[in-house]
Amino acid sequence: MSQPIIEVKHVSKNFGTHQVLKDVDFNVNEGDVTCVIGASGSGKSTLLRCINLLERPSSGEILFHGRPITARGSNPCEYRSKVGMVFQSFNLFSNMTVLENCMAGTVKVLKKSREEARQTAVSFLEKVGMEQYIHAKPHQLSGGQKQRVAIARALAMQPEVLLFDEPTSALDPQMVGEVLNVMRQLAREGLTMIVVTHEMAFARDVSSHVVYMADGVICEEGTPKDIFENPRNEKTKEFLARFSRG
Repeated sequence: MSQPIIEVKHVSKNFGTHQVLKDVDFNVNEGDVTCVIGASGSGKSTLLRCINLLERPSSGEILFHGRPITARGSNPCEYRSKVGMVFQSFNLFSNMTVLENCMAGTVKVLKKSREEARQTAVSFLEKVGMEQYIHAKPHQLSGGQKQRVAIARALAMQPEVLLFDEPTSALDPQMVGEVLNVMRQLAREGLTMIVVTHEMAFARDVSSHVVYMADGVICEEGTPKDIFENPRNEKTKEFLARFSRG
């Protein structure tokens, strides 16, 4: 059996005296779409930020292709070029055009020529249906359009893994579908993804692996069929029952 791309091993995270993550353990294999679900405040986004090294775990370790990326002396920028992240608040540079936003990382981090970076950026903007907006500034775009640009920017780095932190939570309901459609296409193409989401239909229909978190721990994980049709943990059952009623 091949080695997982990402291994989260006994990761805990404290903010002062508040423990947000408690001994979290799971693996991500190549081509997996892992959806992390749970109520607000359960530690999902903190887990994702630890995986991307935006937060350092208080204990435990995270391995990428078997190598500990949380070890002293590891290079976070090099790692983040291979494990990208899409944020709920888009995080686009407001002073740059759509095209410039998608070129910046490939020029500065990957050291591509501007022409090569431009070609790469345009190809991924076409992929997410945003090529006609290359000269627009972020303030001229809708929320759904901004998020599609943010996805194109992350894809332009050609990462091995892409992390999504509640990518639709800041969007109006009519814009959610356009972003989820892009993510569904990426899943069909085999991109390895870890998605923190409240979109239960997406988690059920698109993911290969579902992780349910509550109070900073993983209560249950398994296939979508395991979690959505036959949950064993009482907290999982209560959480999913609230959504089915909701």
